[in-house]
Amino acid sequence: MEGHGLPPAKKTLLSLLKRNPGVSLKEIAAKLGMSRAGALKHLTRLEGEGLVEREYRAGKMGRPRVCFRLTPTAQRIFPVAYTQAALSAMSFIEKHQGRRAVVQMLVERAAELRERHAPRLAGKDLPGRVRELSQIRDEEGYMSELKRPRVSGTELLEHNCPILAIAEKYGEACDVERRLFRDLLGAKVAVSHRVVAGDPVCRFLIRKMGPAGAAEGISQ
Repeated sequence: MEGHGLPPAKKTLLSLLKRNPGVSLKEIAAKLGMSRAGALKHLTRLEGEGLVEREYRAGKMGRPRVCFRLTPTAQRIFPVAYTQAALSAMSFIEKHQGRRAVVQMLVERAAELRERHAPRLAGKDLPGRVRELSQIRDEEGYMSELKRPRVSGTELLEHNCPILAIAEKYGEACDVERRLFRDLLGAKVAVSHRVVAGDPVCRFLIRKMGPAGAAEGISQ
């Protein structure tokens, strides 16, 4: 099931849960601009389809809060960049030429993306390049989000991983991706969270390089 074929209301709710795993019923209702009863009706329907699951969290007072998150099954709703055919091709290459050949293919693909996207970042300062990269990634289905810059750097979050199937089999894809970001931004890029490792998001910390190559925080 592909996300683009979903009714708008269902797509909106699933996207909300994708970006906010474990969100409460009260928060869902507020974000959607509807009553809790109305939100619960939609959520219950998605539970019946095996796309959403609920959990109860203890509150400071009174009864536990009911919260919702997507099930693993729901992951296939969101955009994916590679098909099973691509995985089969990689397996074929690995079988006949070795894993190194697969990694080289990933590196060459990253080089193509770097060449394609570089003109959109050209002439911008680092904050501008980061914003543009986030927009590019969002267009590619990664559900990208930027956090307010801090002294430690700027956080770029990706709530969806279109290459998850690739990364699960070829973990090298994640480092190739990090180096692509580094080359496009001309900045230091560190990764602290990965969807492939079970985290709800991929989290990149971006910092500019100092005169001696030391990372510095990004300011706007």
